[in-house]
Amino acid sequence: MQLDIDRLIAYFGGVNALAEALKQHDPSAAISTAAIYKWRTRASLPLNQLQKLTALAAAQGRPLDLNAFMQQQATLEKPTMSQNNRVIIFDTTLRDGEQSPGAAMTKEEKIRVARQLEKLGVDVIEAGFAAASPGDFDAINSIAKTLTSTTVCSLARATERDIRAAGEAVAPAAKRRIHTFIATSPIHMEHKLKMKPQQVLEAAVAAVTLAKEYTDDVEFSCEDALRSEINFLAEICSAVIAAGATTINIPDTVGYSIPHSTETFFRELIAKTQGSANVVWSAHCHNDLGLAVANSLSAVLGGARQIECTINGLGERAGNASLEEIVMALKTRQDVFGLETGVDTTQLVPSSKLVSTVTGYPVQPNKAIVGANAFAHESGIHQDGVLKHRETYEIMSAESVGWAANRLSLGKLSGRNAFKTKLHELGIDLGSEEALNASFARFKELADKKREIFDEDLHALVSDELVNLSHENYKFISQRINTETGEHPFAEIVFSQNGEEKRAESQGSGPVDAIFKAIESVVNSGAELQIYSVNAVTAGTESQGETSVRLNKNGRIVNGQGADTDILVATAKAYLSALSKLEYGKEKIKAQGGI
Repeated sequence: MQLDIDRLIAYFGGVNALAEALKQHDPSAAISTAAIYKWRTRASLPLNQLQKLTALAAAQGRPLDLNAFMQQQATLEKPTMSQNNRVIIFDTTLRDGEQSPGAAMTKEEKIRVARQLEKLGVDVIEAGFAAASPGDFDAINSIAKTLTSTTVCSLARATERDIRAAGEAVAPAAKRRIHTFIATSPIHMEHKLKMKPQQVLEAAVAAVTLAKEYTDDVEFSCEDALRSEINFLAEICSAVIAAGATTINIPDTVGYSIPHSTETFFRELIAKTQGSANVVWSAHCHNDLGLAVANSLSAVLGGARQIECTINGLGERAGNASLEEIVMALKTRQDVFGLETGVDTTQLVPSSKLVSTVTGYPVQPNKAIVGANAFAHESGIHQDGVLKHRETYEIMSAESVGWAANRLSLGKLSGRNAFKTKLHELGIDLGSEEALNASFARFKELADKKREIFDEDLHALVSDELVNLSHENYKFISQRINTETGEHPFAEIVFSQNGEEKRAESQGSGPVDAIFKAIESVVNSGAELQIYSVNAVTAGTESQGETSVRLNKNGRIVNGQGADTDILVATAKAYLSALSKLEYGKEKIKAQGGI
């Protein structure tokens, strides 16, 4: 939608007043009056400047709604949110999202994602499942120590061991929550839990009571709720509310429900539950039938005021409800929902790109909101309409969700401190001087290879370097690839295995095949290659290539990532990264079903 720059400037009292206010708000990044006049001339402004304006408005006590920059809207000021018109965004990318095959993240990567989620403005971050492994506990505990404004939550089964682990993990958080659950559907109670309904009810009440020893903010989930008997569900929800639960989550664990029945189910359940007005009702929908977002929004119409979702819809099987789609549906269709979230929508695309980089799960081009084609118009009719009046074929602005090229104002002559400062702005904390020095060296190398460096380049670069500095049994050193039409490609690779230099060579049907066969000729891992994918980090022929390799060995699935301007180097790095993950770490305990 077309931004009304004149109205935006007038909102702050004119050009001079805006320039002065920005100078006082952030003296190190002051904007001249000449630059503001240029915004008028171009009828647009860079995304980073738009973000500065929203921050300034918030500091002045009158936050802006970016989607209200449309010319026909009466006001730019964001409505005040209350319990009645606010939807709580509960992000479970770090827990349920990580259950995607091979999407496991290191502690450092989880902290980076958590920082970005806090910047995005989500209300609750489910940082993991504390009882799953010591690594999960440590990651949750570190996130709890890092975040300042967002609630940090840990999942726990309805057992004493799980709840105490969750309570201890989130203890350092400024805001903390324990999320405990037990299955309530007949099929789950009979075949999985092997418990009678009364035993399940008693376990649920005991779990909530124990969780209250650690925090007043306790969420209870009825796993497989939408296949449960609604009268029993009302009984168990009433009991846990009486025990002190503050949020009741109703998951569609297997993605079975359809929108109209979801809305009806929520209305009926809330009406039948004693004390329903004293808690926040929540929806957690899976995407097995492609209806997770639709069911989540239907739950909101039925009375839910919290939605559990993930960035990019990440999650096991077909995934979870997509956060960016949920948020923009609520924002764009105010006429239907009349509800607000606290999400800064300009951070949606940066969040999507970070999660994609860290997990190795690329975003399909036609993905709503954050896909590369989300605001692209191929049809001549569409192009003509957009040129004449943007709203003919666009229901939201690309700028409002963060679509803009954020160029890094650093080059090959930039110093270490400037590099460190930029990483801090991106929410990247490397944790050690060794990691900073190594990443800075990589940055210098990259600056020599490509003229323009983007934020996405930095995320990819840092992710690749942190892989090298982590528990890597295999590390790339060098390689030589020969390929010629009519001849079999040939790869020579040098890598280290547990600190010992190894040399390998092999022919293949193509250069990638030759690389993999060369490595395997030495390693003999016995792993099966399931997926090999390549994505450009940014536009242009100079872009870094980001590769992802998925390996399966005896049912254990891992993803390896590599990044380099040479795609064949990135390929070798990704394969070696995956091999390292196969050898490092132990299987985690999984939640009963992933709610």
